[in-house]
Amino acid sequence: MKKFYRVLAYIKPYWGYAVLNVIFNLLTIVFSLFSMTLLVPFLNLLFSTEALVTNKPEIALSADSLIQLLNYYISKIIIEQGQLQALIYICIILIAAFFLRNLTRFFAMFYMANVRIGSVKDIRNAIYKKILILPLSFYNKHRKGDIISRVTTDVQEVEYSIMNYLEMIVRDPITIIAYIAFMFSVSPQLTLFVLVLLPITGLLIGQIGKSLRKSSKIGQARMAGMLSTIEETISGLRIIKAFSAINYSDTRFKDQNSLFSRLMVSIYRRRDLSSPLSEFLSSLVIVIVLWFGGRLVLGDSPVIQAADFIVYIIVFSQIIPPAKTFAQGFYSIQKGIASAERIFEILDAEEVITEKPDAKTIKTFEKNIEYRGVQFSYDKEPVLKGINLNIEKGKLIALVGESGGGKSTMVDLLPRFYDVVGGQILIDGTDLRDYKIDDLRGLMGIVTQESILFNDSVFNNIAFGNTSATMESVIEAAKVANAHEFIMRLENGYETYIGDRGMNLSGGQRQRLSIARAVLKNPPILILDEATSSLDTESERLVQDALAKVMSSRTSVVIAHRLSTIQHADEIIVIVQGEIAERGSHDELLESKGVYRRLHDLQTFS
Repeated sequence: MKKFYRVLAYIKPYWGYAVLNVIFNLLTIVFSLFSMTLLVPFLNLLFSTEALVTNKPEIALSADSLIQLLNYYISKIIIEQGQLQALIYICIILIAAFFLRNLTRFFAMFYMANVRIGSVKDIRNAIYKKILILPLSFYNKHRKGDIISRVTTDVQEVEYSIMNYLEMIVRDPITIIAYIAFMFSVSPQLTLFVLVLLPITGLLIGQIGKSLRKSSKIGQARMAGMLSTIEETISGLRIIKAFSAINYSDTRFKDQNSLFSRLMVSIYRRRDLSSPLSEFLSSLVIVIVLWFGGRLVLGDSPVIQAADFIVYIIVFSQIIPPAKTFAQGFYSIQKGIASAERIFEILDAEEVITEKPDAKTIKTFEKNIEYRGVQFSYDKEPVLKGINLNIEKGKLIALVGESGGGKSTMVDLLPRFYDVVGGQILIDGTDLRDYKIDDLRGLMGIVTQESILFNDSVFNNIAFGNTSATMESVIEAAKVANAHEFIMRLENGYETYIGDRGMNLSGGQRQRLSIARAVLKNPPILILDEATSSLDTESERLVQDALAKVMSSRTSVVIAHRLSTIQHADEIIVIVQGEIAERGSHDELLESKGVYRRLHDLQTFS
């Protein structure tokens, strides 16, 4: 139940609304009991079973005292105005009681909506914020579809299965206790008999839901698998069609869907069994109570009067709906806890990249970047092995080598997408782990091989993260990136929406928008990860021209497969299997006839 209590913790900001809900639920119970208590004098009046009360009874906190008091006032009306007038008064009071009962019930639900929706909103906000904070290594181990499922399907399940029954947790036990107290005041003997029957009924219902929570968690995991398949299908639709894999993909999804559907049928059958079973058991209990109570009424020495017994049965029947709701809520909460567990797996995930409490502020880059004995591994296999490298301010450093050698890992360590496992990286003589993370990343602009754009306007993509950007500054950045001309040819210029991942643009256009975004940020350190490797010759020329403008006044670290693009680098670093194999200028490395010369010759020949 720890997960359940953690979900309830999100209610704290809305405790005021919760208190109002409890108050109005208590008033609902009071008006319900009052309206039922009125039935006793109504029945006595209708059947003339009791003598008129002429002496005012003493007031006490009991159902019998309330009934006697009502009998006195009704008797007074009958004596003074007649039976028909008394009947009119009783009916008016009954209508008023029912109206107030339903009015307070509405206000209870009115304030509960704030609690339910507000707490779910906070859960959704918390999980999204956590997704933003978690390191990239977390996403290397989890499928995107599974994470999306936790943010959407699982949160929705918590809302439906837990938050919808929050009111039940407070209201129904209070209702049951209040009604049982009233029943005790009417007939202690009959109520004790009822209290023996109810727990037995509850135990029978409770046996159904033991495996529901485990099955629900499996069901949510399978739904996450289906979402992953759908996401992968949309992303890889071109390949699916190209390799004639439509039937293969269709069969794969159908198999997943069938497994999920069979499991959900089992879950719903168990959950839905609670309603008819509780309905039958409730009816059985009422029949037994009617039999036992009837004997108390019809015996030689009646323990309870007929009118009181009728009201008793009516009040007892009102216990059944909250008890039934409580049983249904138990199943739903078990199902919701399974989803809550999946949500808290993300919320409890370790934040590997953490900021020190006394982290330093850094706003400018003054001297150099130094890799000092840097080691790194994703799992157990080392990726970087004792890298030593000094990058002076204003220099252009190129990293080359075969794929998988560790080049991208080297630059990913700079903005702390990952942290070193050995050695250290220093900026201006201070370990970058000692700096504030936002300040550190504020020094850097990153352009990757795959242009990361969003389904938004051109303006918002260039100004991404910069809330103070003006149209003039965005246009200036676009001009530097050789993007202004093609942007102006778009239907709505800078207000044109570019589609999911910028798919309405060509590869070269997307890349130039990425460069414009880096230019607008105006960082002192620029990281280019194979920024032109996927472009055609014409697009590459335009992008290279834009990059040349951007790099002219900045410290740049460039990863390149096309060696022709980095011939003018101040220093070229050749990385082989996580180690620096060679370093020097383009001409020096060609003369050394090593790895770089071999790579150069291969590209020249091709």
